[in-house]
Amino acid sequence: MKVMIVEDNELLRDNLKLLLGGETGITVAAAVGSAEEALPALKKTAFDVMLVDLGLPGMSGVELIKKVKDKFPGVEILTHTVFEDRESVFSAIKAGASGYILKGSTPRELIEALNNLHQGGAPMSPKIARKVIQEFQEETVSEQYLLSKREQEIVKEIEKGLSYKEISDKFNISPHTVHTHIKKIYEKLHAKDRQEALVKARKKGII
Repeated sequence: MKVMIVEDNELLRDNLKLLLGGETGITVAAAVGSAEEALPALKKTAFDVMLVDLGLPGMSGVELIKKVKDKFPGVEILTHTVFEDRESVFSAIKAGASGYILKGSTPRELIEALNNLHQGGAPMSPKIARKVIQEFQEETVSEQYLLSKREQEIVKEIEKGLSYKEISDKFNISPHTVHTHIKKIYEKLHAKDRQEALVKARKKGII
């Protein structure tokens, strides 16, 4: 595995070169201190994995990740940073990083993360993995409450195959009101018809 290190702290960069260079199966193809140095090196150096600090001088690590993934989509990128806030984590992942390891991880954890990434995994420090899971859980909960209680009830009746008239009789409301509810359901689910609305409602855990 050939690795490019992008780290502005010279002492840490040298330590990473020593650590990774002494590991069987890993070759440090390049070690640079900024995104501006990394970009030209991309064209001259063959590598599989990029280890990127986010807090770089000049162009940020997130911008670098995006540029690298645009030009070299096959390159795997592991973020190596002190930043553990939500914005940093999700910006890096959305830009194209497939792993996120916090500085302060042990040398063995870093090496295992690089190997895991190279083998198709998505290594993350436990704190970061927890943030990602919480984000997913919060999104899922909010999706479930996308429709009002009455709209959820109506979707369930649509799923059973009931007509507007049957739904209006069941809930003691006019067919016009049922039609209004269904129109709102379609709008909220971004669905063009009954079938698409049911598919999307199932995906979002509403029914």
